[in-house]
Amino acid sequence: MDNHYDVLIIGGGVVGSAVARELARYDLQIGVLEKNLDVCYETSGRNTGVVHGGFAYTPGTWKAKLCVQGNKMMGDLSKELGFDFRRSGKVLVGNTDEEYASLLKTKAQGERNGVEGLVMIDGKRLHELVPSVIGSFALFSSQSGIVDPFGLTIALAENAVHNGVCYHLDHEVTAIRRKGAEWQVEAGGETFASRWVVNASGLSCKKISDMLGFDHYRIVGSKDDYIILDDRLGSLVPMPIYTVPSNTYMGIHVSCTTDGNVLLGPTAEDTDDLTHYGVEQKNIDLLVDSAKKIWPHFNRGDYIRTYSGILPKWVDENGVIQDYKMEIRDDIAPHAVNLVGIESPGLTSAVPIALHVIDMMRERENLRERKDYDPIRKGFPRFDRLNPDEQAALIAENPDWGEVICRCRKVSKAEILHAIHNPLGVRTMTGVKYRARCMMGRCQGGYCQMRVAKLLEEELALKDTDLLYNRKGSWLFTGGCRDDGKA
Repeated sequence: MDNHYDVLIIGGGVVGSAVARELARYDLQIGVLEKNLDVCYETSGRNTGVVHGGFAYTPGTWKAKLCVQGNKMMGDLSKELGFDFRRSGKVLVGNTDEEYASLLKTKAQGERNGVEGLVMIDGKRLHELVPSVIGSFALFSSQSGIVDPFGLTIALAENAVHNGVCYHLDHEVTAIRRKGAEWQVEAGGETFASRWVVNASGLSCKKISDMLGFDHYRIVGSKDDYIILDDRLGSLVPMPIYTVPSNTYMGIHVSCTTDGNVLLGPTAEDTDDLTHYGVEQKNIDLLVDSAKKIWPHFNRGDYIRTYSGILPKWVDENGVIQDYKMEIRDDIAPHAVNLVGIESPGLTSAVPIALHVIDMMRERENLRERKDYDPIRKGFPRFDRLNPDEQAALIAENPDWGEVICRCRKVSKAEILHAIHNPLGVRTMTGVKYRARCMMGRCQGGYCQMRVAKLLEEELALKDTDLLYNRKGSWLFTGGCRDDGKA
């Protein structure tokens, strides 16, 4: 059988790709089965992009421990893998005595978790850090930050591929069975065999758990809606601005992104539909009303897009949200690592989760390190961040650098071509968008989308009717407008 691996990872999101990258350090044949056409189409790419400090989680839990660990690792990881990360800090803003007391409890909890740089600040210091915010005081977390969630996920996956991991996109798992000392997995119309299986499937974690024999988990989707504001407001939000958190919800906040936009959100609604990403008007109104209480400096003309994400929350019979479940049960599913309820702060915790997976596997198998493992993935230059001399040098070397395809983000043709010829073989419009940042600006592709589509057709020898926006069936074109074939 050609599709034979030592380890088969189900799910290629940020956690699955982190597991793949960390396992690639060892002498193993590793495969990844991803049901979507790219690695960041679900929870991994649909979030706030905040690197959490770790103060919001109950002491002693995996969420607390791994969040703190992942936060500390993020700076070095960004240097190794070439994705955008900024340790911006974060403020939790309050106005009442009750909120002050609550923030003191949050600070104490964070300190028990090992979070560094937590300071209560008065209104004067708050407005020195964030002049535009409304608030009387705040808890300041200096070690919190922001990350490009697409860039992080893609960087982990590309470095895994660079080290020999094989990604199988568009391969949704339909069956799993144990045969002798191996697992056989049906996915994408093919059969795969592996000594180990890792369930890192995120929103599909219950489905895969059931297939493996762990049939007792209850997963509830938590749908988070957001509004993206124009980057003209970016300078007014130098760091994420949060309200005082409740026991289970950090509240609607105002956050910045690595590209300079401002995000309002998220809402948090339980849902059984794990595929619906529409944003209702009532939720837009809720986001606006809530955000303006702490940051009123926007209007409808600043909205450029809405989006939503869904988190897989593991709950008990009473609906209480549980900690991450990371397990190997030799009596139920030998050589199967089961990850359940990996929700926020999963983006921050992804690599520590991967390291824990390896620790569990090591208890059952001697893993031999490879001498040729390469942890480095060089990021591609961003034309808009180069000075004029650097831009001129690149254009002299390759004229494609001088042709701007996306006016809003100043993305060059060279960057688009680099994204099209990505190591994962992604061929969709959003695959290019997430790698090159085109179609992410004010006009949301009004100027550049057709130019990107044309380059995809030319570079990959695609018919226009073969072009997909992001998912199977999301065709950009279905045929001509005239029977004579003329424009």
